[in-house]
Amino acid sequence: MTRKSTGPKMRKRIFISSVQKEFAAEREFLKRFIENNPILSRFFSVFAFELDVPAADKTASEVYLDELSRCDIYLGLIGNDYGYEDAEGVSPTEREFDEATRLGLERLIMVKGGGDAKRRRKEKAFLQKVSAQLTWQAFADQNELLTNVYAALDSLLAGTGAYHLLPFDARPCDGTTLDDINEEKIRWFVKRARDERGLPLPLDISVYDLLAHFKLVDSRTKTPLNAAILLFGKDPQRFFIPSEVKCAYWHGPERIKPVASYKIYYGTLFDMADQALDFIMSKLDRRIGTRDHGPVAEASYEIPEKIVAEMIINGIAHRDYDSTGSVQVELFSDKILVMSPGGMNPSIKAEDLTKAHGSYPNNPLIAEVLYQARYIEKMGSGTTDMIRLCHENNLAEPLFEMGPRNCHVSLLRPGRRPQIITDDDTVEKSGQKSGQKSGQKSGQKTKDEIIRLISGNAMITQTELVEQLGINRSALTRHLSNLKKKGLIRRVGPDKGGHWEIL
Repeated sequence: MTRKSTGPKMRKRIFISSVQKEFAAEREFLKRFIENNPILSRFFSVFAFELDVPAADKTASEVYLDELSRCDIYLGLIGNDYGYEDAEGVSPTEREFDEATRLGLERLIMVKGGGDAKRRRKEKAFLQKVSAQLTWQAFADQNELLTNVYAALDSLLAGTGAYHLLPFDARPCDGTTLDDINEEKIRWFVKRARDERGLPLPLDISVYDLLAHFKLVDSRTKTPLNAAILLFGKDPQRFFIPSEVKCAYWHGPERIKPVASYKIYYGTLFDMADQALDFIMSKLDRRIGTRDHGPVAEASYEIPEKIVAEMIINGIAHRDYDSTGSVQVELFSDKILVMSPGGMNPSIKAEDLTKAHGSYPNNPLIAEVLYQARYIEKMGSGTTDMIRLCHENNLAEPLFEMGPRNCHVSLLRPGRRPQIITDDDTVEKSGQKSGQKSGQKSGQKTKDEIIRLISGNAMITQTELVEQLGINRSALTRHLSNLKKKGLIRRVGPDKGGHWEIL
């Protein structure tokens, strides 16, 4: 029995059911993503007991069963623990499942791990009960859970005429068939994913089975989804003209023609990421080392390849593919700039990118495949990894800027700076001589203060310097780099446990 819809203009309400303690992070993650996603939020709202119920003069069982009766979809998360048991020895999760069955709600079940090795006895019995009534999906982590839930909600909306409102990567690509998929690219991906992530799929897997495994094909019509064409298509730009990457190299700090070098790259997302990375790395300053440690002299770049790759792949993976804009990767005399069409997921803000944060990809199906090929991570750690690498290589921190139509990430090249940058990272306009003098005086005063603080405490950390100087870490990094190049200070030992020396 299927419960009647609450009406075409009303959102369907999802009831998340699980052992709260075991799945606290997953429950909050799903609710936050679905209700902040500009598309999914049009169709669904989410009820999670601990996040939505204020104190009330009712027992918990009365509240959750009452709330369940107001929902349309039961989303059950099954793990290892059976949870609290009532007087009859039944957990709230099982009670909720039974009530959802009685009410005729749509039931979606996600099982963590899939195996029974660590599952408690009653939880095994509960899973057997569920398995006898419906099929479920296994997941290993939050992002795979999100992918499964995404696909399940997509399936519920199928046939309702809402496909054109679904997120870009989850829509079927009209006019395509499996013949539009590049089988060689599939083979390349499977081999790489097996090597990088231990993907448990055979090298000779069929095109359809590979796409089905990653939920990149409509199971009813066998039409590849948009994500499949972008990732593995023979000619993705035939269907998505703006899915290109424009690369430019400028002589100066601004876009003043003539441009030194300009390329537009096409192909799959993998192809474009690799080509854009090669373009930038070929233009950066490079130093050739010695052959002390082998027959080949190693080359080191002014900015490590991993940092540049992270900047580029983030722009490609998380852009808005409904936009007519293109990803732009530009190298100026003083910085690298990557511009990506579309805003970030509303669940995350620019300041969140500089600290540990969850992963809220705009294109989760695309993100999963890029993760398996180790082009991205799925823990929201890409930007913090970039910052860490910048610190390790004595570079300024990247600057993240978000607008309603574009996301920008820029990184200063070492030993270079925009025409004038003050301690608060404000870029002044060229030609303002008074501002230039002021910025120079302020910068010298800060450097003098850094030397004074280091002289008084050789063990002082960069965090303590930032706090005492009242500047941000990017400005501090530039000042320290400048002082080191002038031979005024040096760092002895690692960041943690080392010390400063005044020369």
